[in-house]
Amino acid sequence: MSQGTFPFLIPALVATVALVLLPVLYTIWLSVTDQDIAGNNSGFVGFDNFVLMFQNSEFWYSLFVTLQLFVVCLVVETVLGLALGYLLSRDVPGRAIFQGLLLIPAITASVAVALVWMLIYDPTLGAANQLLTAIGLDPVVWLGSREMAPWSIAIVDIWQWTPFMALIISAGIRSLPSEPFEAASIDGAGPVKKALFVGLPLLRSVLLVAMLLRTVDLIRFFDTIYIMTQGGPVNATNTLNVYGYRAAFIDQEPSYAAALQLSLFVLVILIAAIFTVVRKRSTDVE
Repeated sequence: MSQGTFPFLIPALVATVALVLLPVLYTIWLSVTDQDIAGNNSGFVGFDNFVLMFQNSEFWYSLFVTLQLFVVCLVVETVLGLALGYLLSRDVPGRAIFQGLLLIPAITASVAVALVWMLIYDPTLGAANQLLTAIGLDPVVWLGSREMAPWSIAIVDIWQWTPFMALIISAGIRSLPSEPFEAASIDGAGPVKKALFVGLPLLRSVLLVAMLLRTVDLIRFFDTIYIMTQGGPVNATNTLNVYGYRAAFIDQEPSYAAALQLSLFVLVILIAAIFTVVRKRSTDVE
């Protein structure tokens, strides 16, 4: 880096320090002290908040809920996104318009999405139960049941973000070279074998990037959940992010909440690092 270009980087460095580094450092400091919601700090307590966190069964259950939603949503969105992305990669009239329409769920505010789906899930007037009744099935308590609430939240996220995955994957499919597929056809491979043994390996890097982008959002899943269930019923949808918010602003334990958020921060880094390593190895193999 030349000395002439460094002054142009100063605004970006200042913004990074102010918006990323300082909040992280403040959260670390808050997690090792005992501060109340009014800002009164009783001083350094070491790792007491982390010990309390690991001894709390609610923390472990919120971690389980976080990983449960993460795995279910990521797998379903990837599979459906792959299928939809293949359809979007075909040259058909009106494809650009259809792609624009598919982006609507992803660019819609999560608050609006949550409110609309709360109406759909309404036990008496909601479209979901009316549809079930029309086909002869019993109505379901979508958000009020401990068993159904996590799956109801997963359905909302899958509906909102599968098109996003599909658009990334369709762009990747259109960028694939044609020569490997032509060689496979000469060797007698059918459409299924070409897709599984030629297309998927070539798409590996694209899939990993798309999954990484969704991973960071899914681990931090908060707004839709809090609007629809506030982490209930009986903590059934109480993810780490929701748990941290409730600890800070409802239980009024900001230091304990800081410890929870740091655990979430570490979880995001670990999973993102795993995806990054896998992607690097797949790139090296290619």
